[in-house]
Amino acid sequence: MRNRARMMIPLVAAGLLAAACTGGGGTPAPSVPQEQSQGAVADANPDQLPRNETLYTTGTQWGPPANYNPIREWDSAVGTKGLVYETLFHYDTNAAKLVPWLAESGSWTDDTTYELKVRQGVKWSDGQPFTAKDVVFSFELGKMETIPYHQLWDWLKSAEAVDDQTVKFTFSKANYQQWDYMLYSRSMVPEHIWKDRSEEEVLDGTNDNPVATGAYTFLSKDQDRVVLQRRDDWWGKTALNMEPKPRYIVDIATPSNEVAMGMLLQKGLDLSNNFLPGVANLVKGDFGLTTYYNEPPYMLSANTAWLVPNTTKKPMDDPAFRKALATSIDVGKIVESVYGNLVNAADPTGLLPQWEQFIDKDVVAKSGFSFDTGKAKQLLADAGYKDTDGDGFVENKDGSKIDLTIIVPSGWTDWMEAARSISASAKSAGIQITPEFPDFNALVEQRAKGDFDLLINNERGLSNSPYTYYEYIFQLPIRKQQNTVNFARYENKKAWDLVQQLDHVKTDDIPGMQKIISQLQQIHLDDLPVIPLWYNGLWAQHSTAVWKNWPSSAEGAPKTGAVLWRNWLELGGFETLTQLQPAGS
Repeated sequence: MRNRARMMIPLVAAGLLAAACTGGGGTPAPSVPQEQSQGAVADANPDQLPRNETLYTTGTQWGPPANYNPIREWDSAVGTKGLVYETLFHYDTNAAKLVPWLAESGSWTDDTTYELKVRQGVKWSDGQPFTAKDVVFSFELGKMETIPYHQLWDWLKSAEAVDDQTVKFTFSKANYQQWDYMLYSRSMVPEHIWKDRSEEEVLDGTNDNPVATGAYTFLSKDQDRVVLQRRDDWWGKTALNMEPKPRYIVDIATPSNEVAMGMLLQKGLDLSNNFLPGVANLVKGDFGLTTYYNEPPYMLSANTAWLVPNTTKKPMDDPAFRKALATSIDVGKIVESVYGNLVNAADPTGLLPQWEQFIDKDVVAKSGFSFDTGKAKQLLADAGYKDTDGDGFVENKDGSKIDLTIIVPSGWTDWMEAARSISASAKSAGIQITPEFPDFNALVEQRAKGDFDLLINNERGLSNSPYTYYEYIFQLPIRKQQNTVNFARYENKKAWDLVQQLDHVKTDDIPGMQKIISQLQQIHLDDLPVIPLWYNGLWAQHSTAVWKNWPSSAEGAPKTGAVLWRNWLELGGFETLTQLQPAGS
C-alpha cells in the first residue's frame, strides 16, 4: 500500500500529476556536496550521525528523490517545501487561522487590494536579505503558463514592491478563499538566484544546492534517502522564538510498509507516516510506539476517500443510480474489516471532522444516505433498473447489461480490499461491479482520459477552507484530460457558480460561508457526483526511544500533525518538530 495522503494537489494545477509511487533503491552511504557540508559530519553517513540529534522518518518518498524544486510540490524531495523553502504564512488547523511566517502581517485594504508586510531580518542561506522584491518575483513566476499557480493571474492584476518590506497585490476580483490558500502554500524563491531561469528550468529543473530561507538545508542525498541539517542561523529562532529540535533529519524511502514496520520496531525509525495495519497491537504492546489517539481511529483525519463514478457513462450518468449505489455500500465493514478501525466512516457530505461547523445537519437528515441493501434494491427498482434475465443483477433501463469495473492501483492493499468489499456489497443489491488493479501510472492515464467506470480517489485533503473540497468536486469546464480535479466529469453550472460565490466570501465570515456550503451540500447529496466513503488517516506512528513529546490527544501534549508529507509542514508538521524533546531529557 502506498500513502495517498502525502500531498495537497495545487488548486487548479492544470496538467500536473501527483508523482507515481515507486519502490526505494539501495542504501549506500550518501556523499556530501561540498557547498552544503559546513559543520557536517565528515561524509554524512547516516550511521555516523549522532543518534540523539537525528530524526529518522519515512512514508513520503517511495523512490529516489526526484528534485529539490519547490515549484514542483508533488514530487520534490522531502522537506524541499517547509523545511528548506518557506511560505509567507502557515495555517493553524486547530485555531483555523493563518499564522505569520515570512510575512509579518497581511490585510485587505479595500475590496481589491491586499497589502503584505515582509518580516524584517530574514536572510537567504547565502546571506542575501529576503525582501518584498523576492515575494513579487515568486508570485510573478506564475505568469509562466506551466507553473501550478498560473491561474492566479486570471484575477491578480499586479504585485508591486512598494518598498523593501511592503508588497501591494491588486486584484480584478477578490477571491478570498483562494488567496488565503495561496498565502500559506506558495514557496518563496530568491530573485537573485532564479531570475535568469527559463520556464522549463523553473518547472522541471532539479534545483540542486537550494538557496532558501528555511530552518534546514540539504546535507546529502542518495537513492533511498535525503539528509537535512538544521541551520544555526535560521531567522525563526529569534523572530518566532522557535527552533526544530532535531539537528539532522534523515528521510528514508522504504520499499514496503513491512520494511517500515521492522525499522520502527527496531528503533531505526522515529516517525513513520505510512499506513501500517495492526497499529492497535503496536500501540497497546510494549513497543514504545504512540499514535495521536490511544484508541480507534488512532490517527487524525487527513482527507476523504470517495467512490468516483464516471458520470459520462451509463448508468453512472443517472443520479438515481448513483444514490442506489451509495446506499448499497457497507462502509462500516470496510472500516472494520479492511482498516481494523484505523479510519472513521465519512459523513455523507464527506466534509472532514475539522470542518464540522459547515455540515448542514438538516440537509444531511433530509437528503443523506446510509447503508441499506433493501433500500438500495428499492431505489434501483423505482428508477427503472430491473433484473430482466434472472442472473441476479439489474440491467439498464433499455435492457442492456450493467457490468461495471472499479479500479484502484495494484499494490495499494487497503484500497484493493475496499474495492472487493464495495463489489460484494453492490452484488447483494443487484449491481455487478468487478474490481481491477492496474499499475498506478496506467490508472492515472485512465483517470485523466475518463477511461473508467468507477475508482477510489482522495486527492483533496484538509486545508484552510471547504472551498478547496468543493472546487475539486464541481470544477468546470470539463477538459479532454482531467488531470487533477472533477474526475467524475460532472457538469452542474449552478454548483460551479456557487463555488465561485464561496470564493468571494471572506474566510472569517463563517455564516456567509455556511449559507453557500449548505446549498452545495444539497446539490452534492441530491446528485452524488462523488460518494464519500471514509476519512483517510493522517498516518503517524512515533517511537519514543529517541524523541518524546509527540502530538497526541492527551492533555498538555502538542496538537499538531506529526507528518512530513508534502504540503503538510505548513499545516502543523513543522511546528511538531519544534516541540519534540530528546527522550533522555
